[in-house]
Amino acid sequence: MLKIIIGNKAYSSWSLRGWLAVKQTGLPYEEVVVPMYDADWPQRKTQADLAVSAGKVPTLWDGDIAVWDSIAIVDYLNDITGGTRFWPKDKAALALARSMAAEMHSGYVPLRKACSMNVRKVFDAQPMSDAVAENIARIDALWSEARSRFGAGGPYLFGEFGAADIMFAPVVFRIQGYQLPVSETAQAYVDAMLAHPWMVEWFEGAKAESWVLDQYEGGPIYE
Repeated sequence: MLKIIIGNKAYSSWSLRGWLAVKQTGLPYEEVVVPMYDADWPQRKTQADLAVSAGKVPTLWDGDIAVWDSIAIVDYLNDITGGTRFWPKDKAALALARSMAAEMHSGYVPLRKACSMNVRKVFDAQPMSDAVAENIARIDALWSEARSRFGAGGPYLFGEFGAADIMFAPVVFRIQGYQLPVSETAQAYVDAMLAHPWMVEWFEGAKAESWVLDQYEGGPIYE
């Protein structure tokens, strides 16, 4: 059976991606939540199930096979489920979906630094820095392109829920939590994602957590 080791649901954006990827397989799985940055964290991340990834979450175990890093987890799970659940079939849609997922994986550093994911809070809206505004404009444009070209089959980026949605899921929570302005098309997508049963499940899990990490509680840090 699959085992996914994740960090705090309130804060761990990469864990959200790995967890959604496991949900997308439809396979049975065990979930292990590891409280990050508490007094036990330095020792906990050296234990065998996390040492293999140098303490990174999410870490996926499939029997005795370990996979870490969210995009690697998506690719591994796509392979073991026969390539049927994660990516669009159309070649043009596939090209855009993979490019968007890769750009999300490696990019948008100003947004990540300024607006850490905090699922449980909605902060007062503030004027964005130029760098964050550029990130949001780029994301908005990509979402709008995916929806207009390939979104006819459902409310998600490429119609049906898939890998691109998994990779952008933390951005959805950031847009909601920091009240970041987006177009009507992008806001409709945000609303659809927030209503997805797995996103609701993650949110409820985050609310149930008792851990509070002060570094994620102060609101945006625009430079």
